Amino acid sequence: MKNFDYHQLNDIIHSRIRLAIISVLVAVDEAEFNFLKEKVKTTDGNLSVHLRKLDEAEYIDVKKEFIGRKPVSTYRLTKKGRKAFEVYVENLEKLIKGK
Repeated sequence: MKNFDYHQLNDIIHSRIRLAIISVLVAVDEAEFNFLKEKVKTTDGNLSVHLRKLDEAEYIDVKKEFIGRKPVSTYRLTKKGRKAFEVYVENLEKLIKGK
């Protein structure tokens, strides 16, 4: 293997759950909390922690509203988040190909 620097892998995305969240959001325009929880197969608390981390990195936008009396949170990938994911995938490809 050549000189691939493992530090090029984005630590924010490289978490299993955050990678799963971003992978879901890449495929849809937006997703509600419960949809993400079902797809990622994690608990409310665990999902919340990882969503907060992605929000702090400005990789996702969060919209919170009430539908009737029920709070609903909707998430979408930002341009910054999409770009970070693209770079992450490119770096994984470099790692796999040994570049």
